[in-house]
Amino acid sequence: MDKLKCLIVDDEPLAADILEKYIGQLDNLQLSGKCANALDALIYLQTNKVDLLFLDIQMPKLSGLDFLKTLNKRPKVILTTAFRDYAVEGFELNVLDYLVKPIPFERFLIAVNKYHGEEPSIPSLISSPVQAISKDAFLYLKSDKKMVKVFLREILYIESLKDYVRVKTVHKEIITHQRITYLEEKLPDEKFLRIHRSFIISLDHIRSFNSSSIEIDHFELPIGRQYKTEVLKVLSYG
Repeated sequence: MDKLKCLIVDDEPLAADILEKYIGQLDNLQLSGKCANALDALIYLQTNKVDLLFLDIQMPKLSGLDFLKTLNKRPKVILTTAFRDYAVEGFELNVLDYLVKPIPFERFLIAVNKYHGEEPSIPSLISSPVQAISKDAFLYLKSDKKMVKVFLREILYIESLKDYVRVKTVHKEIITHQRITYLEEKLPDEKFLRIHRSFIISLDHIRSFNSSSIEIDHFELPIGRQYKTEVLKVLSYG
């Protein structure tokens, strides 16, 4: 049997590396290429045969879903994302499956098996947030010329410093050259909440709140006027 040629399109190196590792463990799959954004993938597909596309949704310049809409002839597609909000729209585009990061190997296998004729099915959108996010989920942030591993469960809050952000965790503080909007897109929205143009908080670490501020650990952070209605709605309903 010929191996299925796979293309990974993801702007997160760690997420792409995990998929590459999974692909390498299956004899019927072959990694054909990796692209960090949809525009590079568009060029790649013009000159290379791809059977199976692993496509991140949240990417700069062009989202994965918008990218799919530009393709007249598509390979089979498995969406990968940290968010559950796009599942229905993804399946309207006839994708095989929809994987929520961090992706367990067993879930990866189920998605790949759908290439061989199994009907795709929309995943439940009411799964428990605790189940959806692994306690060992983490990301890497570049700081002081090093890639620093940060467990999501240890993040208290993130503060915007213009072109940088301060990530305050239970054990340390990290300053990294990144926009807060980028991290907002990458963090699971069932665990993190934007409360101000300058702050994202961890819902797990809230001690108390009122109509104008939220207490995280021993820090008191303001609720922005434009975020107030949505923030209080989320907090009031747990």
